[in-house]
Amino acid sequence: MALDTAQRRKAILEYIQKNQQGEVSWFAELYQVSTVTIRNDLNYLEKKGCVIRCYGGALLNNQFTFDKPLNDKKQLNTSIKAKLGEYAASLIKDGDKIILDSGSTTEQIAYHLHSMRHLTVMTNGINIAYHLANQPDIEVMLTGGTIRKRSYSINGASGEGLLSSFRFNTLFLGVDGFDKIAGITTPHQGEADINRKMVEAAQQVIAITDSSKFNRQSFCLIARPEQLAMLITDSGIPPDYVEYLTALGVDVRIVD
Repeated sequence: MALDTAQRRKAILEYIQKNQQGEVSWFAELYQVSTVTIRNDLNYLEKKGCVIRCYGGALLNNQFTFDKPLNDKKQLNTSIKAKLGEYAASLIKDGDKIILDSGSTTEQIAYHLHSMRHLTVMTNGINIAYHLANQPDIEVMLTGGTIRKRSYSINGASGEGLLSSFRFNTLFLGVDGFDKIAGITTPHQGEADINRKMVEAAQQVIAITDSSKFNRQSFCLIARPEQLAMLITDSGIPPDYVEYLTALGVDVRIVD
């Protein structure tokens, strides 16, 4: 199986994601390369944080955040996400101009906005736009760009440029990984780029996430912890995160 280096490493990572581990000798035989080449591949993936090297191969690093389809995310922690979304929606006032980031938790916010008046919502989530499209007193704006079919989100230079033209009261930012030192990260570069523009366009940033996302990080930085005005999460948040974020001036709201 002849693949270039990037393709081979991507395939190796996908195998380890599926099987939790992989062996040097097996990969070398499969891809018809030397064991030295495979060790270099695994060392590269370890430096990226995706795997943990072990004798004869590598294990999946379960603390690393991988890109998952939105439909898969929707099946995780559904009741908690619903409560978080309802609470976040209660903070929104008539006449606000807000950004809803794409994602399964921010989608829950959209479910609770039907009674709002004179609300403007910009989003990069086509699923969120769909939920709000028939609300008569909500103006819905899409960022524009290219659709990521796995996540129903949009990213690209056109959306980034559009965001630079507006100012919003609040950004409700979804989370793939939240490390108290590294900040909020995502596996997808395009997603990170447009999220950073959202941060710049908002007067305040509210991160919303269930506690499974803490102590996880990925490739692409979105926001540092000190850029948050508020964090909405559940009681599973590690106590040291509450202490650390509160010391930074972040308003930590725990919803159960």
